[in-house]
Amino acid sequence: MSELGDGTRVVHAVSGAPGEPFGAQPVFASAYHLGGEDYYGRAGNPTWRALETALGSLEGGECVVFPSGMAAISTLLRSVLSTGDTLVLPSDGYFLTRKFVSEMDVNVVEVPTAGPYPSFEGVRLVLLETPSNPGLDVCDIAELAAAAHEAGALLAVDNTTATPLGQRPIELGADVVVASDTKAVAGHSDVLFGHVTLASAELAERVRSARTVNGAIPGPFETWLALRGLGTLDLRLARQAENAAALYSALSGRVAGLRWPGAPEDPAHLVAAQQMRRFNGVLTFELESAEAVEAFLARSRLVSAATSFGGLHSTADRRAQWGDPVPEGLVRFSAGCEDTRDLVADVSHSLGLD
Repeated sequence: MSELGDGTRVVHAVSGAPGEPFGAQPVFASAYHLGGEDYYGRAGNPTWRALETALGSLEGGECVVFPSGMAAISTLLRSVLSTGDTLVLPSDGYFLTRKFVSEMDVNVVEVPTAGPYPSFEGVRLVLLETPSNPGLDVCDIAELAAAAHEAGALLAVDNTTATPLGQRPIELGADVVVASDTKAVAGHSDVLFGHVTLASAELAERVRSARTVNGAIPGPFETWLALRGLGTLDLRLARQAENAAALYSALSGRVAGLRWPGAPEDPAHLVAAQQMRRFNGVLTFELESAEAVEAFLARSRLVSAATSFGGLHSTADRRAQWGDPVPEGLVRFSAGCEDTRDLVADVSHSLGLD
């Protein structure tokens, strides 16, 4: 039988076993009768395992869930890196990751996502973010994984922008996938969440143990919200990508700095198309100033200012206000699930393009 489609996979990854509810329900216990798999709420929870099983099946590894994307990535970094180790990470990636490692006693080498990359000799961990946030540049995961492994380094991929359906880094040679599920996986702008999926069972156990010791544990209800959201990821991603493609077409040649890796004209498209299974709803463009971005948002009926992406609602975030080294008028636009015609008309009108 051929591989099941994305919609089938996400629906049945969260469906539950015969005789049980459709989808695992939140288990709130902090203590259990001893003798079973669970004994204390900080060490284990059935709702965590349901989501970990679902995400692990989609990504091809062993998943460990966390209460936020930063909890996931910080626990990974602390579990892998020791004093004096060398870390390679994207200079154009998520700014809080760079801030976190600046406070660690490790050597940090920052490289733009699009490269060029240095030798990985003496490197402990290579962390990629592809497509990058917010620039949407792309790098070749398989090529860089091979180079990292040849040098004895581990390679991790922040897969937040791509999603588990859009890209499978472990199949491309990565050792680790990390993501903020606050974005597309949960998808409803109502929960903070994150996860790490690892190809190595030994490393997964190390990360899981660190979660227990550090207390970086997600709440059962928040876990259930992420699990419930995951079931509709295929449907939401399809509409968001459709909207992004339509917006790219409408804005092409009319705004500066327009980027969406799903467009054949995008400089990242060739590599993205080779390693991504499908595209999402995140695009970027530049307006002439911060005031121009404010005016655009003030005129829009459908687009809200918000500093997240991957949700049901279309949002725009002027990234320079958070300290990203980008132009003042750069907008990270997250296309939501509105009707395509309505969204394109609204954005075109709000930008004065109609």
